[in-house]
Amino acid sequence: MVTTPLLPSDYLDLVSPLRAGADLRGRIEAVHPETGDAATIVIRPGQGWRGHTAGQYVRIGVDVDGVRLWRAYSITSPTDCQDGRVTITVKAIPDGKVSNHLVRRVEPGTLIQLDQATGDFVLPQARPAKVLYLTAGSGITPVMGMLRDTEFDDVVMVHCAPKAQDVIFRSELHSLVADGKLRLTEVHTDTDGMLDITRLDELVPDWAERETWACGPAGLLDAAEKHWCEHGVQDRLHTERFRPSIVAAGDGGEVTFSATGKTVEADGATPLLDVGEEAGVLMPSGCRMGICFGCVTPLKAGAVRDLRTGEITEAEPGVLIQTCVSAAAGPCDIER
Repeated sequence: MVTTPLLPSDYLDLVSPLRAGADLRGRIEAVHPETGDAATIVIRPGQGWRGHTAGQYVRIGVDVDGVRLWRAYSITSPTDCQDGRVTITVKAIPDGKVSNHLVRRVEPGTLIQLDQATGDFVLPQARPAKVLYLTAGSGITPVMGMLRDTEFDDVVMVHCAPKAQDVIFRSELHSLVADGKLRLTEVHTDTDGMLDITRLDELVPDWAERETWACGPAGLLDAAEKHWCEHGVQDRLHTERFRPSIVAAGDGGEVTFSATGKTVEADGATPLLDVGEEAGVLMPSGCRMGICFGCVTPLKAGAVRDLRTGEITEAEPGVLIQTCVSAAAGPCDIER
């Protein structure tokens, strides 16, 4: 009665938001620039945090201009940090509301929402004799968590970035090279051009014998998967995608967000999640690549296309769609 209309837990949240038993949160303790458009965010998670495995990612909820938005980022800290902190490393992307906020605006002391770490882009318990990391851009982030966590006797990395100054963690990578813990090849795409996957025969002659973890843009991963399959060693390739591969795009159509009364035109290749956010509709989201099901929404009318498979889903009672991997396949009505 004393706390009505609030609950006692609401007051505890003000005093001890990271306590055991509370909704899982984290406090941003520091922001360290990595490159001109990337930064490492140091987070102290609440007492409910269960830890992570190197290579996994975490969903975080951040309030941006009064709206809570969820995004998933790879954890770049090792698993045995004695201070209990974890780090994510974020690259600001054009028009990225959350990434730009975290890299350029967020202040230490900010509270964020957290989910538990998840993902299967991880190292095996039995250590392989030889390892290859094939990365590009921010695809280096989950691999950096692996490098910091587990040492191997024979590790090679091929990393692509536009220029030397765009290589995230460059100083640390070169320190590993100097210590004999890593062999590194940097491909600077502004001068060297995009990596031709067949160059691996030259850069890493024994690539087919190595257990490989690859993360980066879809084009690189598509080429790697094809190359490994052609050589019959696809079981040695492990990939992590930040965005689903678009295998089919339709003509799009008029999208209605019935709960908010907004209607916009959308093409057949843009995920409905992006369409809604651009229109100012509050859209639930998570991994943004069709894994976590944090964006599931009822489809009230019309049809949508799964961007990964090209499969069409038509509206009927109880039908739910993943807005992060679905695009308009003609006029449709989303219950948001």
